[in-house]
Amino acid sequence: QVQLVESGGGLVQPGGSLRLSCAASQQVWDTYIIGWFRQAPGKEREGIICTSESDHRTSYADSVMGRFTVRRGDSKNTMDLYINDLKPDDTAVYTCAASIGPYPCRLQAPTYDFWGRGTQVTVSS
Repeated sequence: QVQLVESGGGLVQPGGSLRLSCAASQQVWDTYIIGWFRQAPGKEREGIICTSESDHRTSYADSVMGRFTVRRGDSKNTMDLYINDLKPDDTAVYTCAASIGPYPCRLQAPTYDFWGRGTQVTVSS
């Protein structure tokens, strides 16, 4: 059982930047696909990024392409989501998830096996 905990959310002004972290209870980056999802109020959950170090692939949703990126964190079991040029439409609960497959990674929630509880990001002036 993999446990995931997100952190780093908060209130940010439009145009600002944020770093969200996903901390795992064990070493997962070499063997699991990691995905980031978000859910805005009244909307369905959206897969925004998935990445796998085993096949060196990262996929982005069109809505975040060019503004969002992921990379390993400073701590051994963390992966960070960097968000730039935040917009009010980015307001959502951001959640990380881990998947054993299939490869290449997908942005569909049913393909993920373990989930964090999420962290709130609010973009407002």
